[in-house]
Amino acid sequence: MSSAQSRRVGRILRPRSRKDASTVAFLLMMLVGPQTTVDPPPTPVEFVCPMDRDVRSKDPGPCSKCGMKLIPSIKEQLEYPLRLLATPPQIPTGKLIRLEFEVCDPSTGKPVDQFEIVHERRFHLFIVSQELDFFEHVHPEQSGERFVLDLTLPKPGVYRMLADFYPVGGVPQFVPLTVTTAGYAAPVTAAVLQTDLEPKKGENIDVELTMEPHQPIAGKKTMLFFRLRPTEQLEPFLGAWGHLLAASDDLIDLIHAHPFLADGSGQVQFNVFFPRESTYRIWVQFQRSRKVNTVHFTFPVSQLK
Repeated sequence: MSSAQSRRVGRILRPRSRKDASTVAFLLMMLVGPQTTVDPPPTPVEFVCPMDRDVRSKDPGPCSKCGMKLIPSIKEQLEYPLRLLATPPQIPTGKLIRLEFEVCDPSTGKPVDQFEIVHERRFHLFIVSQELDFFEHVHPEQSGERFVLDLTLPKPGVYRMLADFYPVGGVPQFVPLTVTTAGYAAPVTAAVLQTDLEPKKGENIDVELTMEPHQPIAGKKTMLFFRLRPTEQLEPFLGAWGHLLAASDDLIDLIHAHPFLADGSGQVQFNVFFPRESTYRIWVQFQRSRKVNTVHFTFPVSQLK
């Protein structure tokens, strides 16, 4: 608006009657134009893989690593309580026991019975012993509102479990659990582990490991490169070219990961962030000719100086 227009408006904005007030409003509209409110542009929604959180996209679609449906990353990260019932309650060793897992809705406390299929299963369970010389990757079967597993624990002691499941309408859950066999009263101490990076022989695969950096650092990305031989007839195992579980020597940290890069050529890369200084044992699983190969490696993770 020019200075001349401003003076004119200043003179007009002194209505003496209702008719004059209407005239003022009309003249203002003619001088400055109609006023409109412009809404800010909507914030773009980023889509993320619920399992591999590093896979992100501006558009919905499947995950490039595991094939899962990408979800809006604005979902609230609610934790779903997990109840464990054992039969018999005093867990024996060397005998068959039954474990039942019940997932509860965090809002209502009621059992949940609808779950997404993740890597071909609705429930993954990893079990390691206190000495880290026992490892199982098993899949309890759903029965109504519970997941049921029959198994035998080989010796007395403390066992650490990691339950991996994805309630419909929620987000993926990784819930640690601890069980102790009947009569075991020794204090929980860290396992005594020696560094072991030697090539391993599985059922029908040889596995070599190299790392970058050579000495992993807590809180920093460690790239784990696995070389598999022979490469013929390599197959995905549970929807991925490999599975990895890492456990700290004191059983505090349990990490489940899938390959960052893999194409069936025998070169498999995992990216892992070890949370703190400790000695870790990792188990990796690869499949060839319908046989699942499970091998392990052990190495220290140092603190950033």
